[in-house]
Amino acid sequence: MQQSSLSHGPGALASRFTDVAHKWVADGPAERAEATRRKLLAAIGESEPATLNEVAAAVERGAPAVSRSVDALVRAGLVERQADPDNRRRLALRLSAAGQADLSRSPASNRMLRIKFERLAHSELRAVERAIEILERGL
Repeated sequence: MQQSSLSHGPGALASRFTDVAHKWVADGPAERAEATRRKLLAAIGESEPATLNEVAAAVERGAPAVSRSVDALVRAGLVERQADPDNRRRLALRLSAAGQADLSRSPASNRMLRIKFERLAHSELRAVERAIEILERGL
């Protein structure tokens, strides 16, 4: 599609899309905390038994910040931390049963979007689905 056939140019469309996305998807402190927690749990789960440095590299954050976050996950019962039998100075991180269950649940933001999508007519859902297909193709 050429820019001249658009009622708004790509810049205006990008701005409108951003505004709409922010209205549809909550992005407050609670949502960011949940996303961070899920990212850490996923990184640990993918590398079990994971080291702190592996997790830090996977989430692209510094080891001190990840260490504090992992401490919170351990206190919450989502992660188990044990001494590595091959190197006692290194800690092995594993998801607890509660951590695995937490990670397998759908994020709260998905549940909120589902409720909003349930209010749309079938034709509107199809239009949203088509728009998502187009956006995915552009990635």
